[in-house]
Amino acid sequence: MPRIERTADIVWEGTVARGAGTIAAGSGAFSGLGYSLATRIGQPEGKTSPEELLAAAHGGCLTMSLASELVAAGTPPGRLEVACLIVMDEVEGQGHQIIGSHVDLVAAADGLDDDVLQAAVVKADESCPFSTLLRHAGVDVTVAARLA
Repeated sequence: MPRIERTADIVWEGTVARGAGTIAAGSGAFSGLGYSLATRIGQPEGKTSPEELLAAAHGGCLTMSLASELVAAGTPPGRLEVACLIVMDEVEGQGHQIIGSHVDLVAAADGLDDDVLQAAVVKADESCPFSTLLRHAGVDVTVAARLA
């Protein structure tokens, strides 16, 4: 796989407590995603947060990795449904830290049984760069999978 580089552009105006910002993908895939401290720690009100973007990144990466592993196992996926929950909490002496990433997968594929799915999930998790990154940072990463 070639080296991959992607960018995002962020604009923030004001203090952290009263300010707000926008996030845009360098690719143009999305732009103007609003975020603020109030919507980060309270109700999202249609805005995003760094944690939500991390959940999307981890879940998206693991999904692609699992699709590859299922193809290698001879059971290409028909549909994968994935949800990722990122947990940030206060860690004594360290401030707020990402402490968990919990991924739930539901897989549908012709001929797929639970043993093959679970083996593919282990391999997918081991080869997912975001799972590796998070684990190296001391984050509790869990992945649960079931058949559709």
